[in-house]
Formats: sequence, C-alpha cells, structure tokens
Amino acid sequence: QVQLVESGGGLVQPGGSLRLSCAASGSIFDAVFMGWYRQAPGKQRESVATITGNNSPYYDNSVNGRFTISRDNAKNTMYLQMNSLKPEDTAIYYCYAQYTGAAGTWGQGTQVTVSS
Repeated sequence: QVQLVESGGGLVQPGGSLRLSCAASGSIFDAVFMGWYRQAPGKQRESVATITGNNSPYYDNSVNGRFTISRDNAKNTMYLQMNSLKPEDTAIYYCYAQYTGAAGTWGQGTQVTVSS
C-alpha cells in the first residue's frame, strides 16, 4: 500500500503563505482521488481541497480563491499552495489518496499555525 508523508507546515503570520507537499512512496498516477483535509483542536476533520485523476479540483468555500491544489504525477507528489492565510486556517493538515479497489490512505499530518 502506498504511504503518504506531508511536509511544509509551520508557523506563519496572518496574510502569509505556505506550500504543503504530500509525497507518496509509490506512483500516484492511478490515484483516482486525492485531497487535503484539516482538523483543528476540538473540531472534526474537514475537507479543504480535492483533486481527481484528471486534475479536476474542488475547494471548500472557506479556502476558495486562497488555496490551490495540484499534483505532479512524475514526482509522485501532491501540493497545497496556501495564500492569504488566516488564524482560522490553523489546524493539522492531512493528505489522502484513493486508488481503485483499495482502501484510502492517509498521511500522518503536518501542523499549520497562523498567528501574529
């Protein structure tokens, strides 16, 4: 089973930017669905942005226009470019991949903190 490792989180001031990466241990070419999710303290995990195998993106209303999801099949990596960050974006961010006929796979998460 493919394993996912997130990186790129950290502490940033409001209005700043971060780029998260999700590196897969195997090919993501056949991943029919990938996405970024986040979980803030005391809240349920929620979808942030998702992307299909044919690169169709979908964004939650709270991040639409600020975040951009992309995938590089040649590098087996998915990205989340986050601009104009707000304190309410503070959470642990997880990546997810779904392959046909297999259970979905989650990464271990990376902390994003937006604070002055």
